[in-house]
Amino acid sequence: MMEVAAALIWQENRFLICRRPENKARAMLWEFVGGKLEAGESGEEALRREIKEELDIDISVGDIFAEVIHEYPDITVHLTLYNAEIINGAPRMLEHSAMAWITPGEAEDYGFCPADDEIIAMLIGKERLTD
Repeated sequence: MMEVAAALIWQENRFLICRRPENKARAMLWEFVGGKLEAGESGEEALRREIKEELDIDISVGDIFAEVIHEYPDITVHLTLYNAEIINGAPRMLEHSAMAWITPGEAEDYGFCPADDEIIAMLIGKERLTD
């Protein structure tokens, strides 16, 4: 099973999503930015490293928002989504093909990686509860 850490980064009432590049698995699908843990890394360490590599920003990593296990045809992923906050820099796309700040209500307009679908449903449900 592949361990993956991802970030739920909010800016007012919008959160950050990125679209995977054409040359990677699940190409052109939207996702929460992050990546796989390297040997000996904690989820928080991996997330800070991945965000710096992919967006050239520094983040503070908060508590866990959600955990999902998803079986793709080629791999099983244990995805841990952390609440995170930008503490230095502005996001720049160094790896992804697109980036967007969206509200939970807009999420249904984007095609997400299947592992993220359950998390998107949680975000949409939370927005409906607070409306």
